[in-house]
Amino acid sequence: MLYVVTGPPAAGKSSWIEARARPTDVVIDLDRITAALSGPGAPSWTQDGVALKVAHRARYAAIDEAVKHVDQVDVYLIHTMPSPKWIARYRRHGAEIVAVDPGRDIVMQRIQDMRSPALQAVATRWYRQRDKQRTASRVTRQASRAW
Repeated sequence: MLYVVTGPPAAGKSSWIEARARPTDVVIDLDRITAALSGPGAPSWTQDGVALKVAHRARYAAIDEAVKHVDQVDVYLIHTMPSPKWIARYRRHGAEIVAVDPGRDIVMQRIQDMRSPALQAVATRWYRQRDKQRTASRVTRQASRAW
C-alpha cells in the first residue's frame, strides 16, 4: 500500500509514519534524504539550496521505484503540499492520502521551538491552501445539492 502523508511542517508526519511503518517498509522523506546528502554537522532540518535540489531529484527517483513495489511492501511518502497533479498520480497507484494536522497553533509553536523560522511561511501556505480547498469543496457540494 502507498501512504502519502501530508501536513504542515512540524505537524508530526514523521512520527505518524514511525508509529506504523515496519523495518521492511519504504519511507520516502525529503528531510531525511536531504540530511543524508548534506555534509557533516548540517542541521537535521537543512534547507540549503543545492542539497535540497539534489534531494528532490533523489526523492523523485525513489518514488518512481517505490511505486513498483507496493504489492510487496508498504510505502510511506511524505509530501507536505501535493498539487492536484501529484494527488492524481498518487491515486492512480492506489494511494491512501493521510493529512496529519494537530492544528495551526501547535504547528506554529513547534516551528518556533524546534525548526527554522522560514518554515512558518510554509505552514502558513499549507493552511491557506487547505482552507481554499475546503471552501471549494463546500461550494461544489452546495452546487450539486441545488441541482
